[in-house]
Amino acid sequence: MHITDKINMERADLEKHGPITIVVFGDSVTHGALTGGEINYETVYWNLLKQKINAVRNYVPVNVINAGIGGTTAAKSVARLDSQVLKHEPDLVIVCFGLNDVNGELEPFLNALREIFSHIKASGADIIYLSPNMLNTYVAEDTEERWLEYAAKTAKMQNEGKMDLYIESACRLAREMGVVVCDCYAQWKELSKTEDTTKMLCNRINHPTKEMHRLFADMLFDAVFGKELSTPKKSDSTMYK
Repeated sequence: MHITDKINMERADLEKHGPITIVVFGDSVTHGALTGGEINYETVYWNLLKQKINAVRNYVPVNVINAGIGGTTAAKSVARLDSQVLKHEPDLVIVCFGLNDVNGELEPFLNALREIFSHIKASGADIIYLSPNMLNTYVAEDTEERWLEYAAKTAKMQNEGKMDLYIESACRLAREMGVVVCDCYAQWKELSKTEDTTKMLCNRINHPTKEMHRLFADMLFDAVFGKELSTPKKSDSTMYK
């Protein structure tokens, strides 16, 4: 049963099929990392998504399992797919990699995503590839001193098009494999035409602010349900609008 069907379950179906189970599979952004060592599981995008779903219909429990690990890549995560994701028999798996993968080579990244997508599809779960946020475009004055060298590296990868190549390639692969794409990266690129997107990164490198996690949640909600549900009231924040 798909998540779009499960949201409308009544008691009999709930007893038969159980609650909605979502597994989020990714890196530090999915983990909940902000800056200065802070990890916040309340403001992370998947918790906001859970709240949005329950705001529409709170009778059906929504369980989200966080399989995000800070600093990891798609290639390093293939080995934990069965034990940390598929063993939970999820209705939906949200895959979000790219921010760390861009430090390596393109083909291993795509090969890992291909394997991840294939295994999830074979399990029968719904799957969404959530493209990540942009990297910083310059080294901000308030960047932590220990990260200055890395901030210069990530800014170069963003400005010279390497990050564009990786995420565009990942989105193209996902679509070719019949995986739904929630292209938040494209939205960030659009914002970058008029906004300083580096200031939308709380660590000024690659971790979106709490407000920008809501962008992910809103776009994911639309990717899952489209116009099938009445959209809950949005945040009063206008940062990403």
